[in-house]
Amino acid sequence: MKSIVFLGAKTIGSYCLQYLQDHRKELDIEVIAVGIGQASKAHQKSDLQLIAEKHQIPILQNLNDLPECDFILSVQYHKILKANHIAKARQLAINLHMAPLPEYRGCNQFSFAILDEAETFGTTLHQLEVGIDSGAILAEKRFPIPNGCWVQDLYQLTLTASRQLFAESIADILQGNYKPIPQSELIEARGTSYHFRKEINDIKKINLNWSAEKIERHIRATYFPPFEPPYVMIGEEKVYFRNF
Repeated sequence: MKSIVFLGAKTIGSYCLQYLQDHRKELDIEVIAVGIGQASKAHQKSDLQLIAEKHQIPILQNLNDLPECDFILSVQYHKILKANHIAKARQLAINLHMAPLPEYRGCNQFSFAILDEAETFGTTLHQLEVGIDSGAILAEKRFPIPNGCWVQDLYQLTLTASRQLFAESIADILQGNYKPIPQSELIEARGTSYHFRKEINDIKKINLNWSAEKIERHIRATYFPPFEPPYVMIGEEKVYFRNF
C-alpha cells in the first residue's frame, strides 16, 4: 500500500482529497497526513479539515512535522515546500497547478491569461521541486478560452478541467505509468512567465485614458467577487467597478 501526505486548500483541494478517499482501495493508497490551507473565514473549518476529521486522518500543524511517505501531493497549498520537505517523499512529490505550464507559473494566472488575450488555457500535474511551478510535467489538459471570457468563468472552466485531469491521471502517476516532460523542453514553443501574488493589485487599477477595449479587458480579468473589484482613483479615493 502506498502512503500519501496530502497538502491542499480550496475547492479543488477538497475534491482531490475526497477522490483519494473514495478510491483508496483501487488505488491501493492510504493518506497518512493532511496539511490544510487557511479557511476562507476565520474560525471556520474548511471542507478539507472536515474530510480529514471524518476519515480520522492526522492534520499537520507544521511542515517540519511532515512524515516520510511514498508520495506528497500538493493541490493549491499556500506554503512553498523546501528541499527537506520534498525529500520526505520516497517516490515522488506532485503538484496540481491550475494553469498551463510553462506559460503561467505563479499566481493569478487566470487574470493574466485574459490580459494576454490567450486563446487557450489549461491545468497541469507536475513534479514538485525546489522552485515555483518548474518541475517536469506529468499530465496536462488544455481547452480554448471563450471570446469575452471573464476571470470567474475561466476559473470555473479550469476547476472542471482540473477535476477531470486528476481523476484521469492520478492512478497512472501513482503506479509510475507516466513520462515526465522537462519544462525546459517546452519553453521555446510555449513561452513562459511568472507572476507574484501582489501583482493583482496593480492590474486592478484602471486608467480612464486607456482605450475602451483595454479598460474592458482589465475589468474582465479582475472582477471576481468577493475579492476587491477593479477601480479608478478619483483624487485619493478608490471608485470601484461593480455589479457586472
